[in-house]
Amino acid sequence: MPKTHYDAVIIGGGHNGLVSAAYLAQAGLSVLVLEKKSTLGGATTSQRVFPDYDALLSKYSYLVSMFPQKICDDLGLKFQTTRRKTASFTAYNDCNGASRGLVMSNVDEQRSKDSVFELTGQSRDWEDYLKLLELEKTIADIAWPSMLKPLRTRDHFRQQLNSKSELAAWDYFVERPVGDVIETFLHHDVLRGLVMTDAKIGVFTHPHDESMVQNRCFLYHIIGGGTGEWRVPVGGMKSLVDSLEQCCRRLGVDIQTDSEVIGLDSGSTVSISYRNKDRECAVESRFALVNATPRVFSRLTGTSWSPEVANEGSVIKINMLLRRLPRVKAAGVSSEEAFGGSFHIDEGYEQMKESYRSAHDGQIPNPAPGEIYCHTLTDPSILSKDLQHQGFQTLTLFGLDMPYRLFEADHDDRRDAAKQLYLEGLDRICDESFIDCVALDREGKPCIEIHTPQDIEEEVGLDQGNIFHTAPSWFFTDDSQESGRWGVETSLPNVFLAGSSAVRGGAVSGIPGHNAAQAVLERLKSG
Repeated sequence: MPKTHYDAVIIGGGHNGLVSAAYLAQAGLSVLVLEKKSTLGGATTSQRVFPDYDALLSKYSYLVSMFPQKICDDLGLKFQTTRRKTASFTAYNDCNGASRGLVMSNVDEQRSKDSVFELTGQSRDWEDYLKLLELEKTIADIAWPSMLKPLRTRDHFRQQLNSKSELAAWDYFVERPVGDVIETFLHHDVLRGLVMTDAKIGVFTHPHDESMVQNRCFLYHIIGGGTGEWRVPVGGMKSLVDSLEQCCRRLGVDIQTDSEVIGLDSGSTVSISYRNKDRECAVESRFALVNATPRVFSRLTGTSWSPEVANEGSVIKINMLLRRLPRVKAAGVSSEEAFGGSFHIDEGYEQMKESYRSAHDGQIPNPAPGEIYCHTLTDPSILSKDLQHQGFQTLTLFGLDMPYRLFEADHDDRRDAAKQLYLEGLDRICDESFIDCVALDREGKPCIEIHTPQDIEEEVGLDQGNIFHTAPSWFFTDDSQESGRWGVETSLPNVFLAGSSAVRGGAVSGIPGHNAAQAVLERLKSG
């Protein structure tokens, strides 16, 4: 049994909560983690999705870009990521109707340059693409170093800009909708679509959305590590969660699973009531750090919550296990090269404008835009040796323009319809029947698992199926009173947000977990 008094109680054992717990325990505080489920990790976990096969898939989450190396170094985490040889593959038909593929390489710049020239026939398109990448690097250099520091205002950042490139990057990515920079520097629909996908994954938006949520989402995808490169977690997301758990236990953190917090009362201390299996329990703490969604936070604190359109999730998640990779139609592109990076399906720039309009009008987009990655081509360790030897591979698909609203009526039928559209999209790109390459379970059913926003909400508790918890935030604040704070504070002085709903939360980053811990330590220093 855990103690009944702690310096800090972490509500929610996802990766952010474990980061908070580790930092606080490392500073000498007594820490308890309460997790509702029987396992840790939340949405950042690996599971044996298809029980007939020894394969651990990241059931809900994607690759890793935003998790800072500083957190790994500070906590001594035994966690590795590795580079994909291919950055992305996008199928298209040339002017003669022949199947081609745009290949962007992480290891061979000439391969990327030649592929862009084959697509457009213009050398300036590669040069302009490099200019866009340089602007992305510039904004990353501005934003990324600030993520583990106290918040600063928009004006603070703007006043630090000196060079012409910094001013241009700020203007394009912060002041103007991301559609402007895409349309300025990229002249071919396929290239524009390739870049726009980073502004849409998980949120329902379009290039010139006045809310600028597309810009904030885009920044999440391009600033990580200062490079924006999306890397594969060796051993899957389970390896991150396991490493964090080991770190916490080594530092003396008490971890209690099967423990649902049912109430929180904040006064001079925080009183927390929770249910552990069939027992009612209570604990007192100096601080509470909540790694949960806004709806859960509202329930715990007795405040009202209602869904906001701006926070609506917009993603279909499909996990698949293949006996082998299918051949692709694109001339000169192998299956390994195509599936080794982000594999784009029906994500042309104009196509995605139309898919947004369709979804906005209540129709499932047809064709349905999405992107796939194959974890096992880069890191086969999530498969048993036997499956590796047989050539099995995993695929993970994220579908775009699939907002929560689309599945509120006729949910199961619409989910099946969306799955069929993605399979049809794959069949158009592959040189053989895609479904014939999918592994079958013992009942002869294809190993394909699909999650709508409603499924994600029910299974993981993410409000409206939003994988960011709420709409992504800027890396700065527009409220001068927030300057110098950590973006994790609440109206309760000893209760902090340690999850993705904090400012600068979202993605597999650990950033809000780090920042919540720093806010507590700062409070202790100031007395």
